[in-house]
Amino acid sequence: MATQETQQLDSIIASRRALLMGGLTIGALAMTSGVANAAIPAMPGDLDILNFALNLEYLEAQFYTLATEGVYGENSANTPITGNGAGAATGSKNTTSTIITKPNTSPSGASTVIAPVPFQSSSIAAYAFETALEERKHVNFLRNALGASAAAQPVLDLYNSFLGLGLALTPPIAAFDPFANDANFLLGAYIFEDVGVSAYHGGAPLLSAANLVPAAKIHAVEAYHAGLIRSTLSGFDNGYIKIPGAALPPGYTSLSQITRAISAVRATVDGTQGTAAQDDNGLGLTQVALNTSSATFTSTSILNGDSNYLGRSRTPRQVLNVVYATAGSPTKGGFYPNGLSGTIN
Repeated sequence: MATQETQQLDSIIASRRALLMGGLTIGALAMTSGVANAAIPAMPGDLDILNFALNLEYLEAQFYTLATEGVYGENSANTPITGNGAGAATGSKNTTSTIITKPNTSPSGASTVIAPVPFQSSSIAAYAFETALEERKHVNFLRNALGASAAAQPVLDLYNSFLGLGLALTPPIAAFDPFANDANFLLGAYIFEDVGVSAYHGGAPLLSAANLVPAAKIHAVEAYHAGLIRSTLSGFDNGYIKIPGAALPPGYTSLSQITRAISAVRATVDGTQGTAAQDDNGLGLTQVALNTSSATFTSTSILNGDSNYLGRSRTPRQVLNVVYATAGSPTKGGFYPNGLSGTIN
């Protein structure tokens, strides 16, 4: 009997066959995947968008797996990333030499790439391990669905990128390390999850009906991740969640303030900061009504949405600006020092 996942895969395969019948060959797309500095297609197709999503999932999967296990995603003890279905034209299995990490401080003889986050909160650790598993499964789902057209994992920078982002904040945070403690991990996750949600939202109108459903399902999971991260950060600020030993960097009085600084950088590089179309906001405070007709109760606002409380979306160009940490039309940088793999890079 077909499972829900195989049914989704069948829908993607059927869509790819339809593309073939229309004269667009999968082989031609596979050959263009990974070409450096390629322009964003004027009319991105399903394979363009799905490979774009795959690049983002690579980043998240590797970040969370290093944070929880200290190893690369393909070496995870809990459903690793696999290269099944990837063709030679786009590279086969992920290679461990293409991920830039901080120096390894693990004990001598340890098999880890870096020391994982020394979680002090069991609830945050549980969230981290669950999310790592889900992100690796997203990678495997997309790779298997795309088959020989799956984009290879690009070079990822999970060290210099965070250092640069920390210094770009106002006020700056020196030597920002998301693998150092629970609070920093939450902020690192905050950086990724909001971007993933806005990317899937922005890419949805570009997908065919057959591929929209499975993509929307991944989008929903990314939104769950983002909401949980924001709620946990808010819980720490309001004393509901305890993180032993957590300390704020100089110039900051709350984790919420740091999220606002991160959101300001993201909106600045994607060109919307200070405009009516601003597409990013960190945690803030709002007045709500509590058993009264007037809004007099102060509450934390965790939603990253517009004035109508609708979710944000970004175009592929804007997502690239954020992950490359550069305004304008960059072709590489930030978390992807050599650019993304695929036709959208």
